Amino acid sequence: MVTARIILSILLWASNCQALDTFIGAVYEHAVILPDETTTPISTREALNLMNKNMDILEEAVKTAAQQGAHLIVTPEDGIYGWRFTRKTIYPFLEDIPDPAVNWIPCSDPERFGGAPVQIRLSCMAKHNSIYLVANIGDKKLCNKSDVGCPDDGQYNYNTAVVYDSSGKLIARYHKYNLFLGEVQFNVPKEPEIVTFDTPFGKFGIFICFDILFYNPAVALVVEHNVDTIIFPTAWMNLLPHLTAIEFHSAWAMGMGVNLLSANTHNTNNRMTGSGIFSPDKVVPYYYNMNNESGHLLISELNSQPRNSSTYFPITWNLYASQIENSPSGNNIFNGQLFADEYTFIELKEMHGEYSTCQNEFCCHLKYSMAEKHSDEVYVFGVFNGLHIVEGEYYLQVCTMLKCQSMDFKSCGESVETAATRFDFFSISGNFSTSFVFPEVLLTDIHLAADMFQVLKDGRLISKSGISVHPLLSATLFGRWYEKDPTSK
Repeated sequence: MVTARIILSILLWASNCQALDTFIGAVYEHAVILPDETTTPISTREALNLMNKNMDILEEAVKTAAQQGAHLIVTPEDGIYGWRFTRKTIYPFLEDIPDPAVNWIPCSDPERFGGAPVQIRLSCMAKHNSIYLVANIGDKKLCNKSDVGCPDDGQYNYNTAVVYDSSGKLIARYHKYNLFLGEVQFNVPKEPEIVTFDTPFGKFGIFICFDILFYNPAVALVVEHNVDTIIFPTAWMNLLPHLTAIEFHSAWAMGMGVNLLSANTHNTNNRMTGSGIFSPDKVVPYYYNMNNESGHLLISELNSQPRNSSTYFPITWNLYASQIENSPSGNNIFNGQLFADEYTFIELKEMHGEYSTCQNEFCCHLKYSMAEKHSDEVYVFGVFNGLHIVEGEYYLQVCTMLKCQSMDFKSCGESVETAATRFDFFSISGNFSTSFVFPEVLLTDIHLAADMFQVLKDGRLISKSGISVHPLLSATLFGRWYEKDPTSK
C-alpha cells in the first residue's frame, strides 16, 4: 500500500510538472455542405457520403492546425451534416455515442460499438494529427415507448458535442440543453449536463450555441466547476446591435474571466459568420465575413489559466453607479423597440454630455465626448430592465449607447452596420442587480474594438485613447439576471 501511494505521488508530481502555462488553440469556421431539403429520409449511405464531404474539409483544417502547433481545434455546430431536418430525416445521420467512461479509442477499436463511421473518422483525425478535436454530431438513444418522456418513435435524438484527445480517445460527450427555435429534430435532455475534461493545459468545459444565454450549463461551468476554457461549437445567426457572434462571445469571455473558443458555421444567407479565440486578458484573433462562402481557420496562443493572470481582477458591477443619484437627466427621453424589448432612450444631441436614464429602479449612466459628429447620424443612450420573450425567455438589464438606423427615432434599436461618428471618450455604468454583465464595444463594419476599452473594478466600461480613430456603432453593458428567468423551460 505504501509503495502504491509513493508511485501515485510521483505520477501526480510528474503530471503537474508537465502542465503547460499556455496552449495553442484553433477554431475553424466551416461553410457546411448542406443536405437537400426533403421530407423523406435518405439512405444511411447517402447521409455518410454527405458527412464525409464535410469531414474531408474539416480534416484539412485539422491537419493545418496541427502542423502549426495547435493543441486543440474546435469545429462548428452542424458542421458535419448541416440543418434542414425533420425528426425523421435526421435518422440516417445519427450514431449511438457511448459514455466516455467506456475508455474507447474508435480509431484503434472500430468494431467495439458496432457501426460508427463518423466517430471512427473523427477519432482518427485526432490520433493521426496528435491534436484534441471537438466536433458536433447527432446522438441517438433508444428508449421504451411506455417510459415517461420517451418519444413516440422510441428514441431520443440529441444535438451532441464530442471531444477526442490527441490519442483519439473519446473523452467528453455533451447533449445540448437549450435548443433554439426550429431544432425539432432533437430532444432536450432531462437535466442540463455539466461536462468538463482535464488536459495538460487547463480544465475545459463545453456547451453549444444557444446555451450561452442561460445559467445552465454555461455559467455553472465557470462558477461551480472552475473551468479555465470553454469550448463552443455554434451555428450563430447574427443580430445587431447586441447579439452578433464576435461581439457577444468576446464579451462573455471577458465577463466570465475565461477563454472561449468559438467556432461558427459560415452561411451568409442565414447571417452566420463570426468565430474567435476569445480571452479576457489579451487581444485575440476573430473572423467575420459576409462577403464570401469560404471557411476560415484561426490559431492563437492563450493562457491556460486566465484568471491567474496578473491582468485579471473581479469586478463589482454596480459599485460606481450605486454612488450616483438615480434621477433621469435630459428632456429628450423617448421609448423605442430593440429586439422587441421596450427601451428608454435619450438622444445625444451635444458633442459631449452626461446622462442618466432608468427603468424600474435600474439606472444607467453615461459620460461622453464626441470627436466628430455627423449631422445625418443619431446616437442614443438607452436602458432596459425586464424579461425578454422573443426567441427564448431570459431576464436582461442593459445599458447601451448606439447609433440609430436613420434620423427617425423609431429606427433606434434596429440593425445598422456602418457609422461615421467618432468618440473621444465614453464611460458607461449601471446599478446592476446581477454580477453577470458582459461588456460589448462594436465599431463600424462589425469590427471589435480590440484593446480600445477596459472595465474598471467599480463596474465602469470606459474607452481608451485609440477609440477616437474608429467610428462607433455601439457600446453596451449587457447584464443577465439569471435568477429572474422563468423557472420552467
